[in-house]
Order: sequence, then C-alpha cells, then structure tokens
Amino acid sequence: MQDAITGIATIWIVIAVGWLTAHLGLVDHGGRRLMSLLAFNVGTPMLMFALLSTASLDHLFSTTALVSVLAVAATMAVYFAVAPWVFRPGVRGLVIGALASAYTNANNFGLPVALALLGDGTRIAPILLLQVGLLQPLALVILDARNARSAAHRPSPWHYVAIPFKNPITVGILLGLAANVLPVTVPALVSEPVALIGNVAVPLMLLAFGASLRLDPLPGSGPHRAHVWFTVVLKVLVHPLLAWVIGHLVFGLTGPALYAVVVLGALPAAQNVYVVATRYRAAELLARDAVFWTTILSVGTLLAAAALFG
Repeated sequence: MQDAITGIATIWIVIAVGWLTAHLGLVDHGGRRLMSLLAFNVGTPMLMFALLSTASLDHLFSTTALVSVLAVAATMAVYFAVAPWVFRPGVRGLVIGALASAYTNANNFGLPVALALLGDGTRIAPILLLQVGLLQPLALVILDARNARSAAHRPSPWHYVAIPFKNPITVGILLGLAANVLPVTVPALVSEPVALIGNVAVPLMLLAFGASLRLDPLPGSGPHRAHVWFTVVLKVLVHPLLAWVIGHLVFGLTGPALYAVVVLGALPAAQNVYVVATRYRAAELLARDAVFWTTILSVGTLLAAAALFG
C-alpha cells in the first residue's frame, strides 16, 4: 500500500510542478501544447518501442487477460450506447470520450498499484499491450481519417490504409512488437538512446496536464460537465464492476485472479488520452477533466477493492 501511495503521490507532484510553471508564467498555451506534441511525436513512440520490444507476451493468453479485454469492450459499449444520443460530441469527441471511459493508466500509475495491491507487476502487461497494440492505434486511425475527410481534397482508399503507418506512436508500437517476436537483438547503440528519449514521455504528459489545469478552465466546469461525469462514472465504477461480473459470473474467477481484474478495471484514465486529444484538438477539456477526476476518485475504488477482495 505504501508503494501505491508513493506512486500516486509522485504523479500528483509532477502535475503540481506543471501547474506551478504555468502559474509563474514559464509556460503559456504554446508551451503546454509543445510539451504535449513532443510527448506524442517523440517521447511516446520511443517509450512504446522500449516497452514492447522486451515485454513478455505470454500474459496475453491467460483468462484474466481475456476478462480484462472483455471488461474494456463492455465499458466502451455502454459509452457508445449512451453518449452519441445524449451528449452528441461528434466523431472525434466520441473517440476521446470512449478512451477516457476505458483506457487505463497502465504504466506510470498501474504498475506501482499492481505491485502494491497484487504483488505482481506482470499483471499489467496484457492490458498495456491491448491498449498500445489495439485501442490506441485504432483511435488514431479514426481521428486521422476524420481529419483527412475534413480536408479540401478527397483521399483515395490507399490513403486510409497508409494512415496507421504515418502515425509515430503506431510505428513505435509495430516496431516494438516486431523486435519482440522476431529472432533479432536490438543493439545497445539503438536501445539505450531510445529508452532515454522514451523516459521523457510520461513527465512531459504530466507537466502538460498540470499546466492545463492552470491555463484552462477548472476541471468539472463548462458545458462539457455532464459528459465528463458520465465518463468518470464509467471508468471509476462501471469498468471495475463489469470486470467483476465478467470475471466471476462468466468465467468463475475467484480469489487473487478476480481481485486482479477488478483492480485493473479500477485504474484511472491514462494521460495518453489527454495527449491524443491535444494532438488532434478534439475534446481536450473532456479528456483533461476525465483524467483529473478519475485519478483522484480511483483511489477510493482501489481501496474498496482491496478491502473486499484483497
């Protein structure tokens, strides 16, 4: 529990530094956007390559991994069943909202929580691989395709086929998976600078997020408020509840395995959601507010899960 508290505190300290830099006038809107763009186009692709090139892929074939995947899909299904008709955010807003409701902070928040509450950091691997290998590339394809359709010219079908390979994060993911499964060894001359650059991704995300809290309207205010709280409830309450229902009632999980899927479902929305929203200028305040409130409120859900199942 102390490790989990330390991980949570670390995240909020870096966010607070981002807020302070904006408050002191060291960062303006342009600087905040630059940090997000560097995280998206440089840091995150390198981080994805470094993680996926060495990750254990064996965890993808466990029952708990399947339950986690189904819980994510079920949560997004609930979102898509309600949001288009109630909030009408448009295609790009729907993509960001769906990510905010089910895309878990599996790396800089989930890893210390998995170690502290589950005693096994490898539990986070399947959900991380699902997100960076499928959910994020799919979301980026939709957003890129939407931007292309908004352009003056009409793209050819081949343009849409090529979209995933033009996105730096998707390229980093694909190269990382290739380095993992192929019988090759990435030389230190490549892996070490890639890892070094990748290490800036999470701090940049958190600093940009903190700066936005000072420069933009306060979280929870504005016309997007109802949409924000809907995504927050989905992520903090519905997602872990669906993980429990699917894990226990469908697959018969009990004990540590059931506890693991509930904890993974209760993790907050990832800062990546805000970075993607900033990169595409789509529902930025929705993403920021959802990340902010789920990061705070998920602590209560995680402690409740620990009390009930731990």
